[in-house]
Amino acid sequence: MVRLVHYSDIENVFDAPERAARLAGRIRALSGPDAAVVATGDTTAPGVLSLVATGRQIVDFYAATDTVLDTFGNHEFDYGPDALRGLVDDAPAAFVSANVRDEDGEPFGREEGVVPWTTRVIDGATIGFVGVTDPATDSLNPMAAELSFDDPVAAADDALAAMRDEIGENGDGLDYAVVLSHLGAGDDDLARALDVDAILGGHVHSRRNEVVAGTRLVRPGVNGEAVAEVEFGSAGAPDTPPAATLHEPEGATPVSGLEDALAERMAAADLGEVVDRVSEPIERTGAVVHGGECRAGNFVADAFRWALDADVGLSNAGGLRQGDPLAGDVTKADLISLLPFEEPVALASVTGAELHDVFREMAAPDVDFGEDDWWHGHVSNAAVVWDADTELIVEATVGGEPIDPEARYTVAVSEYLLHSEHEFPTLAQRHRIDEAGIQYEVLAEYARERGIDPRVEGRVEIRGRPSASPSTDGGEQ
Repeated sequence: MVRLVHYSDIENVFDAPERAARLAGRIRALSGPDAAVVATGDTTAPGVLSLVATGRQIVDFYAATDTVLDTFGNHEFDYGPDALRGLVDDAPAAFVSANVRDEDGEPFGREEGVVPWTTRVIDGATIGFVGVTDPATDSLNPMAAELSFDDPVAAADDALAAMRDEIGENGDGLDYAVVLSHLGAGDDDLARALDVDAILGGHVHSRRNEVVAGTRLVRPGVNGEAVAEVEFGSAGAPDTPPAATLHEPEGATPVSGLEDALAERMAAADLGEVVDRVSEPIERTGAVVHGGECRAGNFVADAFRWALDADVGLSNAGGLRQGDPLAGDVTKADLISLLPFEEPVALASVTGAELHDVFREMAAPDVDFGEDDWWHGHVSNAAVVWDADTELIVEATVGGEPIDPEARYTVAVSEYLLHSEHEFPTLAQRHRIDEAGIQYEVLAEYARERGIDPRVEGRVEIRGRPSASPSTDGGEQ
């Protein structure tokens, strides 16, 4: 039996070294001489330790798990293209990417060893791999703005054709073809367009395990909540989709050397300052932050508005990173884990009509990622009533007053939302009029001065649908 062990979007798992070491232990327990370990992006960032180590904590993880291949997620570019090139050059895992182009329009990272396709012989079978990244990454991540991203279906098709041509010429034969994908929902398009056995995916943070158009599609979720084991049948049986199982890391023996290495990196950052104490734990699971109004979202939106004395504070739910609840003593590291982005809080000036559009864009119908019932925004000094059946805003107020379409309002937001066309497309750089500090610094300053005691108080009311899916988490930023 030929197997692949697959992880993706592990992001904040490194902020708890023991949890990362346990995840590595599960991967090692699943691996073996008949298997290869592969990843599909957002493995280097974001997170507290990622910020401290500029993503290089993944080098320790690759070595501990014997990861052989990875591809680029949108967060691999968090520290800029040059930092990523250096990491790729030093990593024990190889990177496979068919659709990322550098600042000059050339395939990204070729000098550092990035390839559009590659093969590995696993237990006597030859498996071919192609890697692709979300083509919206230059919009999702300001640090990738100078790069470009080819259509992933066409790029993967070209890479597969080149791989099959070369293997045919060498006479080796190809037993299975696999796409390492950081596309999210775009995996379905790949499955219908390409002749491949499996698409190992990421980007969207909900788990997936199904067959589409005869191709196995697997996605293990976020922050190491699961590891996928994909089992291929006998060589020469390409018409049979491989089987897949999602395994949770609980119960695995942590890799002690990895835990020590990550803990040492974290200790060097000196982020243990206590900024406030929380008596009632503040949850930040995916079901909570995408379920409508929540305490974590209110805290962030309040801090943003406070920092710039804005009319409205707005936080995108996808920017709030999943992790353990904020409980007891809350440290600066805890706040970085909630918003681990080196971006300022920006101030935008919009008309009332534009603000109404922004509020509509908090709802799932206007966002092209995640689950159908996800809610995508949190507000301060504002209230929104959304009817999911009619897909209309029933009521929208600022400071208790209905929005005046002709008036102007200031909105404090993540700088990302002014750059991205992926979320809240009404907001753009043309609306920017000021900025405050880095997001997690703003949270810390707010916590020191005003404390951390957010309440759910009717800022968002969603009518006509059940609460968000319990196994999901924010997928973007």
